[in-house]
This record gives sequence, C-alpha cells and structure tokens, in this order.
Amino acid sequence: MSIYLDHNATSPARPAVIAAVGGAMQMHGNASSVHASGRSARALVEDARNAVAALFGVLSKQVIFTSGATEANNTVLKSFTGRILTSGIEHPSVMESVKAERIPVLSSGVIDMDALETMIAGAALVSVMWVNNETGVIQPVEKIAALCKQHNVKFHCDAVQAAGRIPVSLVADYITVSAHKMAGPMGAGAIIVDTKAPPVKLIHGGGQERRQRAGTENVAAIAGFGVAASLAHAGEFAKLGALRDRIESEIPGIVVFGKDCPRVANTTCFALPGVLADTQLMALDLAGVCVSSGSACSSGSVKPSHVLDAMGIDASLATCALRVSLGWNTTASDVDTFIATYKRLSASWQK
Repeated sequence: MSIYLDHNATSPARPAVIAAVGGAMQMHGNASSVHASGRSARALVEDARNAVAALFGVLSKQVIFTSGATEANNTVLKSFTGRILTSGIEHPSVMESVKAERIPVLSSGVIDMDALETMIAGAALVSVMWVNNETGVIQPVEKIAALCKQHNVKFHCDAVQAAGRIPVSLVADYITVSAHKMAGPMGAGAIIVDTKAPPVKLIHGGGQERRQRAGTENVAAIAGFGVAASLAHAGEFAKLGALRDRIESEIPGIVVFGKDCPRVANTTCFALPGVLADTQLMALDLAGVCVSSGSACSSGSVKPSHVLDAMGIDASLATCALRVSLGWNTTASDVDTFIATYKRLSASWQK
C-alpha cells in the first residue's frame, strides 16, 4: 500500500465520516421539504451546522454551507467592490477570483505587516489566509484583524489549513473552510460570517442557507462535514510535529522553507538543491510514496510555486521543492518508510 503524505491536498476521510455519508445517502428527502423525509434530511444539515459552529465558537446561524472553500472564497471576494488586498501566497481560489492588490510577503513566508499598514487605507476588503497550504506558515491573523478594524476595513480569512489543526475562532469578518482538509468528504465547505458583517452571496435562485446560498444542499457531504468537525482536535494534531521534525532533521542536504516561523505541526516544504520536483515526485510515486510539489489546484501539473516566488526564493531552488503533509492516520512507521525511501532515492539523484 502507498504511504500517503499529502493531507494538505486531501485528508483521507475518517471511518466515522464515511459511515455518516453512507447513512445520509440512504435517505431520500430534500432538506427543504416539509414532510418527514425532508425533516430528517434537514436534521442532518442542522446537526452539521452546529458542529462546524462549535469548532469556531460561533452561533449556528453564522454558518453558510457551500460546495467547498473555492466557492466560499469566491463568494466573499466577489461580494466586494473597491480596493481588495490579498497576499501573494493565497490559494488560487482567492488570487484568481478578483482583481486585487498584492500585499508583499517576507522571506520567512509571513506577510509584511508594515506594507499592509501602508496599503490598507481606503481598502474595502483584506483577504489573508490563516495557514499557508504549501509551507504551513501561520499568518498573524489577530494583528491583521486589529489593523482592519482600526481602518474600518472588512477582513476575510481562508482558514482551510487551520481548522482542526490549531485553535480557531471567528478572528475575521468572514472565515472560509473546507470539509476534505479535515478528513471530511469532498464537496462541502462553509463561510462563517460575523453577525455584524454585511451578508455575502454568489449563487442565486432559492431560499436555502437562509437565502445566502441557493441550491439543494449536499446533505450527505454536509453530514460528513459535521462529523469531521466534531472529531477535529487541534491538541491531537499538534503531536504530528515530532514526526515532521524528524523528516527535517534526518534527511541530509535539504533546505526547509518557513522553518523559523510558527507553522502547523503537519507540514514541511523543503527543496533538495539541484534535483527537480517532478523528478522527485515521479520517483517517490513509483516507490509508493504520495507527496506533492505544492497546491493541488493546478490541474495536476508540476510548476514553480507562486508561494515560494512571493517569498523571494530563487527559481532554481523553488523548482526543487516538495511539500510533505501528515495527517490523522500518519504513523511513525509511515515516516520511517518515507525517510528511508527519500534517502535512498536522493543518493541516486545526486550521483
């Protein structure tokens, strides 16, 4: 069997999530119908809403379900006119959704707060992710939120890689999350909206989600999302840091990006100078190890990371970068196998 170390792309669904999705798919009611079958489906949706709300410490009415974080991010950003500021390390669903000004990023992978302070006056929205999906670097979202409040600017935070991995709360006016990054099913996400923030809407045509997101709810995926949210424990996730640190300390010759910054426990992004990422990926895949070269939203292609480019990393080094991301079912044995396999392969790559 493969060693799967690509949880930042998709974390395999937990058994309880699979059971919840399967159970929901045996039901046949539309969650908007008033008959008994419809009410049963509605109960699953509302139970999940309560679970996602509890993860962030908000009221259930503040949670709007979507088809995923890409839709959620587009919904928030496309609801604003005027100047929008985003960083150069955002997910493509933020960077490509609207025309925006880019907040510079320091070589550490943290956004330049001084630059943001210079740019923020007169902006309508600032959008900065909580945790970077490639490097695992944690952004200073509390400071960003305070600066936005000071200037009366709305703040959106993509918390896809933060939820369930570090303690989270409603630190922004809008928080977006995805089920399948926290071992839930694909096809479900959410926007969490502050009660004082203006409503956002992208899809029209029905009264679902308190008229904020039209379309029949994906009851099965939402039910699984709720179970995943209820099982997401940042304290347990933090234990993965010891395994991540072993990878970084036991593989010789690699350059680790963002190493000196606060990072989520499961993620390492490193380069082996002189060996292209696609060479490494193919060899590891043939050896039964699944890792990534960055974001999984690039049509399956291997190309230089826009995140590392924003950090000022030389292209010759950035093209050699891999991302290894651990998860709830990663074992010490998996890491042992990965380290041994990588060391064996790297010896042949550098001959």
